[in-house]
Amino acid sequence: MTQGCKTGRLVAVVGASGVGKDTLIRAAMQHDPALHWARRAITRPASGSEPFEPLSEAEFDARLAADAFALQWHAHGLRYGVSHAELAPLHHGQMVIFNGSRAALAEAWAQYPALHVIEITAPDALRTERLAARGRESTAQIAARITRRVAALPDGLPLHQVCNDGSQETGLRRFQAALQAVRA
Repeated sequence: MTQGCKTGRLVAVVGASGVGKDTLIRAAMQHDPALHWARRAITRPASGSEPFEPLSEAEFDARLAADAFALQWHAHGLRYGVSHAELAPLHHGQMVIFNGSRAALAEAWAQYPALHVIEITAPDALRTERLAARGRESTAQIAARITRRVAALPDGLPLHQVCNDGSQETGLRRFQAALQAVRA
């Protein structure tokens, strides 16, 4: 069953690894408590770098079978899901942000026609530095992430772009401007 976004705005924040998606979302949440950051379920062990619910493959399969996810996708050898409950604030007029994937955008847009995308970018050298600082991947894995090709965004999808190549404050101002454009 298709669930439309009645009053709120759904925003998928996408971008290559290391562009600073979670950092910008976290900072925006501190400045605007009306935003809701939809927590994802991921088939990955817990880490301190982002808020998500770690699930085993079996747990993910069980939730998928129970239709617990409003959105779900595969990326980088992992499975991701956003529950219906995490998107419920849309029906109360809230803006809901999720750290998404290009792989999920066409389906998300079909289910939520008011979807907007904020694409975060950053130079490869800065992304490499950020990924190394996270300490989750080897040098070879980081290099593979940097050279990975990304899929094109669906044509016609409302898109806002943010270059996160400076200080966190500069990135946050640019991100907040994109969120304001979504609200307009």
